[in-house]
Formats: sequence, structure tokens, C-alpha cells
Amino acid sequence: MQAALELIGDDLRQVEEQFRKDLESEVPLIRKVGEYVLASGGKRIRPAMLLLTARLCNYSGNQAIPLASVVEFIHTATLLHDDVVDSATLRRGLASANTLWGNEASVLIGDFLFSKSFSLMVAAGSLDILRVMSLATTVIAEGEVMQLLYTGEVGLSEEQYIDVVRAKTAVLLSAACQCGAILGGVSTEQEKALADFGMQLGIAFQLMDDLLDYTASEAAFGKSIGHDLEEGKLTLPLIHTLRCCNENERAKVTKIVVKDELFPEDFRYVTSLVEQYGGIEYTVEKARYCVKNCTGHLACFPSSVIKDALLELAEYVVTRNR
Repeated sequence: MQAALELIGDDLRQVEEQFRKDLESEVPLIRKVGEYVLASGGKRIRPAMLLLTARLCNYSGNQAIPLASVVEFIHTATLLHDDVVDSATLRRGLASANTLWGNEASVLIGDFLFSKSFSLMVAAGSLDILRVMSLATTVIAEGEVMQLLYTGEVGLSEEQYIDVVRAKTAVLLSAACQCGAILGGVSTEQEKALADFGMQLGIAFQLMDDLLDYTASEAAFGKSIGHDLEEGKLTLPLIHTLRCCNENERAKVTKIVVKDELFPEDFRYVTSLVEQYGGIEYTVEKARYCVKNCTGHLACFPSSVIKDALLELAEYVVTRNR
């Protein structure tokens, strides 16, 4: 991660400034909530991917920073909506926006960010980028609905889970990388390679994020641990565990998943099963496989400092601890 930051640190700071500029509105609450979410941190992986892939494709114009801000706009909108749907109280270690300003404000400001994103993309003047990003936002919405339908579904398959991950998380990373390729005007093969790179990176990122729900401390994670289980969301560590455990254990987990309230002893029981049946190791292995695929997708690009930084960023995803 450090190598990437050294290469694009100044650009990322300009993205932050652009984000604040794009928040301009005659409604003060929009800026207040938007800047609160922005100031709460985050790794800025999505804008970083657009900036790095644009450089990889030898782009030297002035659209990378505004479009990287758009990507973060869209991501921020999804966070605001997610926290309402999930009844979350923490985001990046701070009170979530819906906790401070209410669900109504969070949903409506998320809508503003989505709408503003499209007006900013139109200003960029690329129909190809508008096509890629509009498709991505549509798929993200579909992913949210898919996840809602699968809530409490103990029989959820690994394939169904990965479909949700692709739609909810990975597609925006894929789109960010593809937009970098479009800016650089590279071949169709290279554009697809970068889109596939972003997709695999996004899947790995979400796998590790889901893993942290079972392994991290709340202070390090920045949001409530066990929240996925409490919301009835089955992620890969538990999906694998349910494939391996006996019928009695599966029945007990089923009762816990459908409960309205998750008690500490319930979470401890599920966590112990996940550890017993290797759910942690299995998830890490799958994430590492995705990162290995990332390396293959960059094979059509010559060796460079930027390419090395992208590969190091992919490796960071499976070694990060928060």
C-alpha cells in the first residue's frame, strides 16, 4: 500500500479537495454529512485504483482526479445506504451518519451523491466511462437486493455468496480500473484485463473484510464485530463451516441466525465452529487465489513501477489487519 501511496499521494490529496468541491450545495446538511463521512477516513482504494491504472496506461490528461472523486462519491453513497439497511451504528470507528442525522437524511444524501456523480461523469465527456459507471451502479443496486433476499438463508451456497460480492463490492473496483484504461486509450484486451484485475481484487477485498467480522477487535475493525451474523448475513467463513459441521451444529447455527438479537454466547459459539472447521483459513485461501489471478491479468502490461505498485496493493488486501 505504501508504494502506491508514494506514487499517487499528491493526486489522492487532490481527489480529497475535488470531493469537497463537488459537495457544493445550497443545502448545508449535504456538505456537513458528506464531509463527515469523508473525514472519517477509509483507505481510498477505489480512487487509488483509477489513478494507478490511468498511469499504467500512460494517461497524462486532467480527467483522472475528477473521475477518481466520482468513484469515491459513489462508494460514499453506498456506505450511507448500507448503514441504513444494516441498522449500523459504527462506520470506521465513528458513529455512522444515520446514527447522528437519522435514516432519512442518510438515504437522501446518498441519493444526492449518486445523482451528482452522474452529472460529474457527463461533464467528463466520455460516453464509454458513463456506460461503465452507470452499469456498475445498477449492478450495485442489484447486489443490495440480492443480499437482502439471502438474509437468514442458511443454505446459501458459496457461488451465490460470490455473486453478491461481485455485485456489491467488486464491480465498483472493476469499473474504477476499467475507467483508468479508457482514459489511457489502451487496447480492448488491456481494458478487459484491468476490469478483470479490479474484479478479482474486489472479491479478495470483501472476503477479507467479511473475515474480519470474526477475527478483529471492534476498535481495530472500525465497526461492530458480529454484525453480519446479527443481521442474518452468511459470509464465506460461515458458509464453509456449515458445509463441514454436523447436523446438530448446523441446527444450532440456524437458530442463532434467525434470532432477532445476537447474544455474546451465540457469537462465541459460531466463532468457535468457524475456527474448528477452518472457515478462517479457507477464506484466506480463496482471497489469495483471487490475488494470484490479479497477477495474471496484468501480464499484458510491461514491467514498470506502476505495475509493481498495483500488485503490491493487491497483496496488501490479504495482509491488512483492518
